[in-house]
Amino acid sequence: MVAPFLGPEAHRLTEPASIALAAQINRVAVAAPFFAEPLATACVCQGSGGTPLLLLHGFDSSVLEFRRLLPLLAAQQETWAVDLLGFGFTDRPTAVPIDPSRIKTHLYYSWKTLIGRPVVLVGASMGGAAAIDFATTYPEAVTQVVLIDSAGFAQGPDMGKFLVPPLGYLAAEFLRQPAVRRQVSLKAYVDSSLVTEDALLCAALHLQMPNWHRAMITFTKSGGYTRLQQQISRVTQPTYILWGDSDQILGTQDAARFQQAIPHSQLTWIEACGHVPHLEKPQLTAEAILDWLHSA
Repeated sequence: MVAPFLGPEAHRLTEPASIALAAQINRVAVAAPFFAEPLATACVCQGSGGTPLLLLHGFDSSVLEFRRLLPLLAAQQETWAVDLLGFGFTDRPTAVPIDPSRIKTHLYYSWKTLIGRPVVLVGASMGGAAAIDFATTYPEAVTQVVLIDSAGFAQGPDMGKFLVPPLGYLAAEFLRQPAVRRQVSLKAYVDSSLVTEDALLCAALHLQMPNWHRAMITFTKSGGYTRLQQQISRVTQPTYILWGDSDQILGTQDAARFQQAIPHSQLTWIEACGHVPHLEKPQLTAEAILDWLHSA
């Protein structure tokens, strides 16, 4: 049984991992300084014991991104996933622009509300950039960091200044086109057979959430995480960098750059894998993370 906020399309999910995680997604009221009222924040928790793991998804994604990885981690350790402000199934307040500062603040108050003790942050793609931003701002809340094909170094074009009506709406509409999203998914994997209808549905369920267009536009206009580089070397927590050796989204050069920039870091390559090891090679990814945590 899935929650109504996932929408009727959620009943079309077919992969057991997708169905199982969708049935466990909950929304919890989180109060933060820039909200007039508490914000319904989507999250899921499995497992018990050890230092909690907190999983952060990538751009225009949701906790469903961790449908294959989360149960494997939760078999040994308490594991959470949270939808960041402006993304997934977390409410998007109409009066609040979405930018990294507000995402970080919302994540801090989500952490206080849901967990309240130090965590291991696991960030994938844009979630890695969010993890770096959070860990350097609230070091007392983070014991270790895991970066999976992380954003943070790439600057990208400053397109935000061009996203004025109606161009912003049209750009967001282009992003939500099924053919566009399928092409992005195909580029994210080495094994194209994993780009199933179920996978595409998992990546698109949140598009029906209210204010999706506005959140995408205001986040892009903010510049996103294109100004994060100076913070990377300030990560003091032990950091594990996992990278698909055939990443066609961010490439592979940034993996070594992260290892060189972060003082206490270790790099592991996931072979024959693209941008999303947690989806393409979940067993290997989970084993690598848990082995590193236990050895650390």
